[in-house]
Amino acid sequence: MKPFDEEIVSGSILRSVWKLAWPVTLLNLVNGMHGFVDNALVGHYLSSPDNAANASIGVAWSVFLVIVVFIASLFHGMNVLISRYAGRQDRENLSRAAYQSFLCSVFILAILAPVGYVIAPYLLDFVASEARVKAYALPYLRIMFTCGAPLFLMFMFTGAFQASGDPKIPLVLGIMTTVLNIVVSTVLIVGLGPLPALGTVGAAVGTVVAPVPSVIIAIVLILRGKTIIQGPAHYSFRPDFRVLKTITRIGLPTGIQGVLLNLGGIFLLRYIGQLEHSAAAQAAYTICYAQLFSLVTWTCFGLRSAAATLMGQNIGAGKPARGKQAVAVASVFGAVWAMFWGLFYWFAPGLLLGIFEAVDEPVFSYGKSLLQYLTFSGIVLAITLALTGGLQGAGETKIPMYIAFLTQILVLLGICEYLKMSGMLTPDRVWMAIFISHLSRLVLTYAVFRTERWTEKRIELSEEAVEAG
Repeated sequence: MKPFDEEIVSGSILRSVWKLAWPVTLLNLVNGMHGFVDNALVGHYLSSPDNAANASIGVAWSVFLVIVVFIASLFHGMNVLISRYAGRQDRENLSRAAYQSFLCSVFILAILAPVGYVIAPYLLDFVASEARVKAYALPYLRIMFTCGAPLFLMFMFTGAFQASGDPKIPLVLGIMTTVLNIVVSTVLIVGLGPLPALGTVGAAVGTVVAPVPSVIIAIVLILRGKTIIQGPAHYSFRPDFRVLKTITRIGLPTGIQGVLLNLGGIFLLRYIGQLEHSAAAQAAYTICYAQLFSLVTWTCFGLRSAAATLMGQNIGAGKPARGKQAVAVASVFGAVWAMFWGLFYWFAPGLLLGIFEAVDEPVFSYGKSLLQYLTFSGIVLAITLALTGGLQGAGETKIPMYIAFLTQILVLLGICEYLKMSGMLTPDRVWMAIFISHLSRLVLTYAVFRTERWTEKRIELSEEAVEAG
């Protein structure tokens, strides 16, 4: 049985942050590489002046992501409980939260598959305006909905291991998944050997098939007692709604926050789709924001996860002030990383866009302009995500939800709607609206983080559930 890691809640804060942050951020970077490779391959082998195939992957993934983040809200509630109980070294309740989340996820995914298949074309009609974009995107989205269960379960196990203070197992599994994903996607997108070239369909198949071995290995490790999380003493396929009530109460606001953030992205794609060269603008957004900017965002999402674990475990150990200091250190790590990539966005846009064959006009001009805005957005977002992770790790999930609504719905979409109504909607102004929304989110999040009340939230499994254990 693997022991708890005492260094997360004691000793050097810098060491504690680094110990959790480097495997988590490296994992997120590795996970992001498959999308990077998919878009690069699609850009070269399904090339067109407006990069419609790249636009289709961005559109389909943005739609799918709304569902991903909502279901992942259950995982966040689980992660908060796991980190709290890990700080107290309470293995029994920690493991109960993980098992109940797993059961609930399986039931939800069984419902999602047929529903997603049916509604996929209607979702795409809302986001994309050009027929070629929708033609590429529809099979991709349907495969993600119907076969995406391994991807969801991989997210769940990754979060659970990280929250328990065991980030190296998901790192190894993540590297294995990404390598397999890249190999499968490359073979199927391009059509190597006797296999036909499947294009965007090949990218989707690679994404859903690659996590299967890692999910199986994660389950085996838990059952064999090789992780901090343990299997239940008595197996039951009936969900314990007393436990799920607590998990949902914590995680649902995070899910709503994620939905709001991604709905903002979907409506943003809709606004971009109303521009004169809509496919080119959507392709520039997909390449620059969803892929090149992921070099910043995936790292910062990792730091957010690390910050949440550090905050949760330190509160569980009775050290909230130490948790806040750790979150501040994580935000500095993120800002430095964003500055590094910002230099490439500003000074080498041609090199970066060339990776995706986005060298024709107007895609190139749109992409170059967006990268210049992202140079500064990256720094702002890196700090924001670390602070948000601290709030969420303490169980304060409602305030980040409200901030997401204000910044991603009212600010971002409000600016775009005003520009549209006044006839001033252009790609440059949409990119500016993105930066303004990021900046406003940082200001509001920092104002909350400076207070102390959110560190005092009491998070427990329901008394009935604890007694039942």
